[in-house]
Amino acid sequence: MGKLIYTGLGFSFDIEDRALAHLRVIFMNKLRRGEPFMFHHTAGDGSGTRSSWIHPSIPVVFHFYGSRAPVLNRRWVEDLMREANGPHGLTVVPEPDPDSPLMTERA
Repeated sequence: MGKLIYTGLGFSFDIEDRALAHLRVIFMNKLRRGEPFMFHHTAGDGSGTRSSWIHPSIPVVFHFYGSRAPVLNRRWVEDLMREANGPHGLTVVPEPDPDSPLMTERA
């Protein structure tokens, strides 16, 4: 279990290391291009969903607790980037099989 820390307000999100490694790629690419976006995260403890506006001017920390970096699933990165670029913002979608077809956009 890793932690994404959005330091503007000190919010943190507990996220599995594998998903966090994929999210790091999305955040890095969006913020490097100066593209803010909405990030939605459902708490694993059933306490609801938190939505945060992610902006390049606010530091983000990715804290991994595992000792090995996960191998990235290119298909999942593509699906997550499509989410982040969409009108609803980034929600962590389930990891697809690497050989599955691309996810279609939500309505």
